[in-house]
Amino acid sequence: MTVKSDIEIAREAKMKPISQVGEKIAVPGDALLNYGPYKAKISAEFINSVKDRPDGKLILVTAISPTPAGEGKTTTTVGLGDGLNRIGKKAMSCLREPSLGPCFGVKGGAAGGGYAQVVPMEDINLHFTGDFHAITSANNLLAAMIDNHIYWGNKLGLDERRITWRRVIDMNDRALRSIVNSLGGVSNGFPRQDGFDITVASEVMAILCLASDLKDLQRRLGNIVVGYTRDKKAVLARDLKADGAMTVLLKDALMPNLVQTLENNPVFIHGGPFANIAHGCNSVLATKTALKLADYVVTEAGFGADLGAEKFLDIKCRMAGLKPDAAVIVTTVRAMKMHGGVAKNDLKGENVAAVAKGCENLKRHIENMRKFGLPPVVAINQFITDTDAEIDAVREAAESVGAKAFLCSHWANGGAGIEDLARYVAELADSGQADFKPLYPDDMPLWDKMNTIATEIYRASGITASASVKAQFKDLQDAGYGHLPICVAKTQYSFSTDPNLRGAPTGHEVPVREVILAAGAEFIVAVAGDIMRMPGLPSVPSAEAIRLNDQGHIENLS
Repeated sequence: MTVKSDIEIAREAKMKPISQVGEKIAVPGDALLNYGPYKAKISAEFINSVKDRPDGKLILVTAISPTPAGEGKTTTTVGLGDGLNRIGKKAMSCLREPSLGPCFGVKGGAAGGGYAQVVPMEDINLHFTGDFHAITSANNLLAAMIDNHIYWGNKLGLDERRITWRRVIDMNDRALRSIVNSLGGVSNGFPRQDGFDITVASEVMAILCLASDLKDLQRRLGNIVVGYTRDKKAVLARDLKADGAMTVLLKDALMPNLVQTLENNPVFIHGGPFANIAHGCNSVLATKTALKLADYVVTEAGFGADLGAEKFLDIKCRMAGLKPDAAVIVTTVRAMKMHGGVAKNDLKGENVAAVAKGCENLKRHIENMRKFGLPPVVAINQFITDTDAEIDAVREAAESVGAKAFLCSHWANGGAGIEDLARYVAELADSGQADFKPLYPDDMPLWDKMNTIATEIYRASGITASASVKAQFKDLQDAGYGHLPICVAKTQYSFSTDPNLRGAPTGHEVPVREVILAAGAEFIVAVAGDIMRMPGLPSVPSAEAIRLNDQGHIENLS
């Protein structure tokens, strides 16, 4: 049997004009800013007009710790939205925008897969509505204004050794991680060490996704700390008078993007901060607007529940006043086998014992969701190689800690393949079982917040840090930032900081090697272990196979 590729399936989609998709959630045509016939932004005026409506139910889709075998979290988020609509519910999904770096690197796009996709897939995975370009421009305008300020006399007294703001580009390019700029003589400025991050790691991206409106966006942009003086006084973007122009560049990007699934159901795709170095969720504005327009809103948080879901709940929900009603944890038999010690090349053969062993990872994520007061349910994303015995092992593991598990075939069958889960999720969301609470209070000291995440979510024995890092914690606490939440930057592949330590390790230490203030985003980044803010391309990047065919169609974009 020949299996069609994602892009082939997407290309055969019978899309409806975006105005008809908007009608499903009562968005009038004059509230749509069209980017061609199949994608549009929702106007700020319309968003303001619905803000007093009651909220629908919010359903979080998260996952087990990721493996190279793949889990299908975005695919499940899209499929569940379709499934809810199929059973007669007024539902929509909220997703992040894909980054060009993974698209041309190794991970691929983020538009779902199989028959649970959002379209137009090629547009979404490439330039879309230009949001990432706007974020890149705003970030780099601030960088240019920093160097320009120094060139023209440096009235603020910025210490060139203590400039913390870096340039960004939405591409995997390891050669840009560490550079020296302003070479070439006096007319080019003062040479200094600099570097690039990928756009999705920019604080501007995090700010856009947490801002409630344009006024809040400019306030947050103004609060960005770009560096320090020789006496360690913080210099802000507002001090450089950069916040106004940055807001102008981002005014359209702040509006959520409306697209559709293969089944013509509405989806907001907006923003895309990395989940292992930022908070990994789509925008607050998209989620809050969706809750005014639909009875059920399905959204995802990046990577596994220990990273994405924890940040969704402790950062995004805390700041936006959101209260989720249920949590769906996505897993696969293949991923459970990998967590149970099976190599990727050996996943096709049945191995019930390895599945059962790997399910310790799943069970921990289920237990963790309950710590936030959320009732969890498990979605088993089906692969054709799964056996009945392996599927039963996953079900038994979930039930052993009090959670139901549903086999879902949305990749192959769209919304029809996830109806059972959809019915249960709707019942769960309507049941009132959820009693959401963040993991820690605002007034807990920063060090204790980080230690709480490590011990409660990662099941570590505690955190460790050098004297200088401990001093960073104290300095931020003393400077009045102690009320901010912690955003942990660590590997997504393990509860620990060792990406090779799969399953459900306990008793490990979490070494914090750096603490970074994101004053505009209003969280503290704690870097644990080794993590890259600028990825590199693999030895054979996906870009080598992406091309236009003789008909002018894109091939091998996934």
